[in-house]
Amino acid sequence: MQSSDPMGLRGEVSIQIFRKDGSLKEDVLIKNLVVNVGLAWISSRMLDTSSAVVSHMGLGTSSTAAAATQTALVAEAGARAAVTAATRVTTTVTNDSVQYVATFDANNPVGLTAITEAGLFNALTGGTMVARTVFPVVNKDVDDFLAITWKIINTAL
Repeated sequence: MQSSDPMGLRGEVSIQIFRKDGSLKEDVLIKNLVVNVGLAWISSRMLDTSSAVVSHMGLGTSSTAAAATQTALVAEAGARAAVTAATRVTTTVTNDSVQYVATFDANNPVGLTAITEAGLFNALTGGTMVARTVFPVVNKDVDDFLAITWKIINTAL
């Protein structure tokens, strides 16, 4: 199931595509899966701060279902975008969720791309994929920019 995992975490991903003139082209809200290596990474962060923080999001073109054993996007496209905001937010109780925001500019990926997957990472390249989601095609044209707001929610509360 793509919406929750054994630690009581689930994700909500908002993807918005804007045209060159800034007008909204598409708005999609989907759920994600916190993968096994992501759960291990979250647990390590509870003990110390030696693991890199979530810092990037990636896009891809595969429709392969999200699975807990995955460690990378299946078909990553373009460069990962840096997280520009990371905040604690309230879903059920004060500060029970973490929210990340990133923007993929024009030409990232290059040209018209049918985006169908996204991932949350702790590095520009390689690193740990904390979460992955798969969704119906979102077409990002060469001049479009795509904004993602990714929320990890503690459902165990």
